[in-house]
Amino acid sequence: MSKRSRKIASAKTSWPVTVKHPKGEMDGLITLVNPNGVLILCSRPLKLNEVCWMTINAPTRSFEADGLVVWSNIYGRDDEITPRGMRVRFLRISSQDRMFIASELEGQGVKKVAEDYLETLNTTVEDIESGAN
Repeated sequence: MSKRSRKIASAKTSWPVTVKHPKGEMDGLITLVNPNGVLILCSRPLKLNEVCWMTINAPTRSFEADGLVVWSNIYGRDDEITPRGMRVRFLRISSQDRMFIASELEGQGVKKVAEDYLETLNTTVEDIESGAN
């Protein structure tokens, strides 16, 4: 499975965020988060491959991260299926903040899904190695 086709589990959130970029700053709302990045709903998404600096305001703490826009809905529809926003991959984030995000995933039961997936994968590999069909 290629890196591009793998889905990484995300936690649903409603965290306010301030996004700074060379042309100014804007406020948005993070609706999905994982240790690699966030989905930000905002009225003026940045363009693909733009770099930004974020101040993320989770309920129990605030933290900063640098990111790269990897998906943007600048010109598309703005509706429930395709809301106006952008997906930002973290370029720089502290290890403590990644651990905090991981704890949010665990709190939503995503860790259990990942453990089940790994157990299934290991069982399949063992079956292949033993020659079972």
